[in-house]
Order: sequence, then C-alpha cells, then structure tokens
Amino acid sequence: MHGDEPYSRNESDGQRLDRNFNEQLQEVRIAQAGVQILFAFLLTLPFQSRFTVLTPVQLRIYFVILTASAFSVVFFTAPVAIHRVLFRRGVKDFIVKYTSGLLSWGLFTLALAVVGGVVLVLDVLFSPVLAIVTGAAVALLALALWVAVPEWHKRTTPSHNREEEPPGDD
Repeated sequence: MHGDEPYSRNESDGQRLDRNFNEQLQEVRIAQAGVQILFAFLLTLPFQSRFTVLTPVQLRIYFVILTASAFSVVFFTAPVAIHRVLFRRGVKDFIVKYTSGLLSWGLFTLALAVVGGVVLVLDVLFSPVLAIVTGAAVALLALALWVAVPEWHKRTTPSHNREEEPPGDD
C-alpha cells in the first residue's frame, strides 16, 4: 500500500473486531513475558540477605514497584480472562474496547515499575540524586516513545476512515 492511498480493508465488522482482538493479544504476549519475569524477580528480593539493609524510603519504593508490577500482570492477563468469560456472547466490540483500556493501564503500571526499579537500584548502588535523575530520564523516554510520538503521529496523519473503526482499533 502506498502512503497516499486511502486506508481500506475489505472486511466485515466481525472480521475487523477479530483482527483487532488478535492484534491486542499479540501486544499482550510481548509485554506479558517481561512483566511476569519482573514480577517474579521482585517477589524473590525480600529473601535476599542484602534486602534487610534497605532504608525506609527504599522499602517504600520497593512497595510501589512490587504493587505496580502486580497490577501490570493483572492488566495484561485480564484480556484472556475477559475473552474466556464472554466467549461467544456476541460482545466482541465490548471486549476490544475494554481490552484496549486495560492494555493502556498495563503499560502505565509497567512504566511505573520499570522507572521505580531503576530508581531503587541506583539509589542502593550510587546515590539518590543519580537515581532520581536517571529515573526521570527513563520516565521521559517511556512517555516520549509510548505516548508522545504515537499521539503526535495520530494528530498529524489523516484519519484513514477512522469513523468506520470501532473504539480501540488501530
């Protein structure tokens, strides 16, 4: 397809919803593995001998990271549970729209966990100032790549028949 051709797919609403949901599941597969590894690692930290030397502030950061990781796991696994419960109920449009929101929250909590993890490790190894500056840089990078660039592109690119697309469609 050439850049100046109109966006067009010859698919029914049902086919479009199936494609959208399958694309969302592919996104989940990519994010979920990393989130689960991060969460599993965080669950083992309290059993390490050095964990007992964390300051109260570092323990609070750890709490935020662990909680954000747990939320991220829940957000990224929810689409599967929702699909399982609502399978063959004729509500694929709801599933696609709802799942889209869950994946956005999953990315938010994942970003929080990643930034918090960087802050905690750098605070333990180096200094609070380096930890905060580096954490802010990671947060800005995630914000730029995950939100700002896609939003800018969405605003500066023709809609390509977006009015025909259901909510949550890409």
